[in-house]
This record gives sequence, structure tokens and C-alpha cells, in this order.
Amino acid sequence: MAEHDKVLMRQWHPVAYAHEIGEKPVSRVLMGERLVLFRTASGIHAWKDLCVHRGAALSLGCVKDDALVCPYHGWRYDGTGSCVLIPQQPQEQAITKQARAIVYECREEKKIVWVRLGTDMQSANLPSFPEWDDPAYKTVYCGPYPLQASAPRVIENFLDVGHLAFLHEGHLGDSAYPEIADYRVDISETGIRSSEIDIYQPDPDSTGKSGIARYVYEVLGPTAARLSKTDPLTGHVFSILFAVSPIAQTESVVFVALARNYAFELPDEQFADFQTFILQQDQAVLESQRPELLPLDLQAELHLKADRLSIAYRKWLRARGVVWGTA
Repeated sequence: MAEHDKVLMRQWHPVAYAHEIGEKPVSRVLMGERLVLFRTASGIHAWKDLCVHRGAALSLGCVKDDALVCPYHGWRYDGTGSCVLIPQQPQEQAITKQARAIVYECREEKKIVWVRLGTDMQSANLPSFPEWDDPAYKTVYCGPYPLQASAPRVIENFLDVGHLAFLHEGHLGDSAYPEIADYRVDISETGIRSSEIDIYQPDPDSTGKSGIARYVYEVLGPTAARLSKTDPLTGHVFSILFAVSPIAQTESVVFVALARNYAFELPDEQFADFQTFILQQDQAVLESQRPELLPLDLQAELHLKADRLSIAYRKWLRARGVVWGTA
């Protein structure tokens, strides 16, 4: 099924935090494909989790002398994926070129391991999060969070400003102030951006200071989005990168980076714990939604003006031919 979605196959998807990949191979799943992640002197690699000899999971093996060793028959693969040792045959015997692991593109960037399954030359960029390289901001990483929900449903929930006053009441919203002022959405080939949306929030970031938060949403890719909320009185900015890894059609893992330009004296764990609390509230609803796949037909569900960003996201996915996690 993954090969039918050429758009998502071209995307870079987060599959792990870099610190999770140590001496032992690690198993992950991306778009139904079982992967093995492992580290050598040249960096982190991502391959199909399968030995071409008898189909054993390479993630059950080990890294020895900078090569990945299959646990079943000891076949050894170097960092390029080529088999360099077959113990069952004489060392002087040439190894067939077909004895090669299936290798995927892999990048370690900003403490996250990103993988791209597509093999064509057309590739998307990593999601843009300028705060990563801005010394005025401090970044903390959260998750990964597994969800029994499709990646597009998860992204749309992140973009949904209307639910804050109810699902996150007392924190990101107040049911006494549910109305959403009209806002603009700009759509381009590469993404979507909202105009500023002012929302009253009792506790927008775990610090307990209520006030107006000025939201700006951006869709950075089919399964990645960014939120920047600013306190108009202080200039404090709290930004969130929300990158969703599609595991199965109705299963996802969320990677979150939080950046702030204030309150450096507060522990990062305070902000990370708050994000976990908010996401757990979202999780209960996300996993209850039906249909499980996000409907791209706008006639399938009802919409309000406040849903303008969600509507734009659905149109944008449909125009680009995204099929994974959609209906």
C-alpha cells in the first residue's frame, strides 16, 4: 500500500530520536515497512529489516566490526548494505552481488532520525523549524507518542483551533470564550499558513500565566506542521514542531519539538510534561474518531468558518494525491 502514495514516499519521516540508536540495532515501522536502524562509524543507517538469505529480522542481530550481522546465519553486511561475509562458504569464494540489504535514505538531523522510503530523485526537504538554529530559543524534545489514529487525522487535530476551549479547557482554552474570530489561510505548493488567531488561554504553556495567545499555524508537509504562539504583551514566543510518522493506515507516532524564547530558568521537563498531558487529552478523542481515515471529500462531514484551516488541509492533501490515511 505504501508504494501507492508517491507523495509520502518522497517525504522525510521521523522514525526515532538519535539517542535511541546505540550499540544494538533497533526495529521501527514506517508506512507498513519494517525497518532496522543501527549506528556505525559513518552514522545511523536505515534498512529493510530483512536478511535476503532467509528473511530473518536484522534488528535481532548485532553490529560487529562496523557491520550488521544477521542473527540467523551470521551473514555480515557493511555500511553500504553489501554482504561481506557468508560463514557457510569458503572465504575465497566470491559473494554474489545479489547478497545485499535493501537500503533506505537516512539522515540524523537536529537529534532526530529521518527516513525516506522513496527511491526516485524527487525529494522533499525536512520540515522547517527556524528555532532549531536560533540561539534566542531553547528547544526541548517530547515523545515519541504512539497513537491509534491515522497521520492526517493527527495533523488535522493539531490544526484544529476550535477544540481548545473544550477538550483542553482550563489550559489552552475556556468554554466561556469559544468563538473563533475569522482568519485567513494562505495556500501554496509547499504548504499552508494561517493568519494570526487570538485565543484566550488560562495556561498556554505550563507556566500558569493566563492571557491572549496569538496563534499562527503552518502545514509544512502532509504529516508535519508547526505552531507559533506569541504573547502580544511580552513578545514571548512558544513554538511547536509536530512531525507525525505514519506507521499503518490508522497508526502513527508523533515527534514533538518545543521551542521558547523565555523562562530559560524553568526546567525543560515542565514543558515536556505539559505537552504529554495535552497530547493525552487529544489521544482519547483521536482514537475515537470515525471514520478512522480522514475524509478528503468535504461533503462527508460538516464544516464551519472556524474549520477553514482544516478544510484547506484536506483540499491540499487531495490536490497532491495523498492517499495514505485518507478516504
